Amino acid sequence: IDFETPVEETYYKSDALDDPFINESQSLALKVVAKDELDTMWGISRRVNELLKELFDRMGLILVDFKLEFGRLADGHIVLADEFSPDNCRLWDKRTRAHMDKDVYRRDLGDLTSVYEEVLRRLKEELAKEEA
Repeated sequence: IDFETPVEETYYKSDALDDPFINESQSLALKVVAKDELDTMWGISRRVNELLKELFDRMGLILVDFKLEFGRLADGHIVLADEFSPDNCRLWDKRTRAHMDKDVYRRDLGDLTSVYEEVLRRLKEELAKEEA
């Protein structure tokens, strides 16, 4: 299903608490984040979603979902703070709907290394087209 409006969720990053779901009002009440910071994070997330959906589409993949982690620099600026890989998103092959992400490992669907190598191959191929 391609949602007209993205479904967005926030989780409180805490190993001790097992990264619990936290809604916007809880985030604000607990002063984990200010409203303008939350708006910045959602704005970045939406832009990343647009760019990655487009890129993966050209690679023959569907970006099902992904997670981003944000941090705050010493000067207070909100920054994207983690890598993006098939470990923190769900990718499906457009034609076969085969999983091309960590679910291959989680669900014992095959060899994870070869799947990641295929995603990398497609990415390199797409980037080479852009450079040409």
